[in-house]
Amino acid sequence: MRARDTIEPDPVTLALSALAWTLSDAPRAERLLALTGLDSDELRARAGDPSLLAAVLGFLAQHEPDLTACADALDISPQALIAAHRKLET
Repeated sequence: MRARDTIEPDPVTLALSALAWTLSDAPRAERLLALTGLDSDELRARAGDPSLLAAVLGFLAQHEPDLTACADALDISPQALIAAHRKLET
């Protein structure tokens, strides 16, 4: 049984991990900044802000290949990322 099947991760922790994964690839990071309207300084300053983290997860949710790749890298299900997104949006 893989970790993705047993534990529901904390949404903030999961979103921070997803943010780190997103930023690990320059083209993907540039796309995140372009689509969200954020700049790198704002991203650093607001990294713990639930609304920013929700935006990061929303960014991933809008592009299924990235959502799936991120979930695989974090050893969780794509649905866990979507669930964290919903929790952070509230």
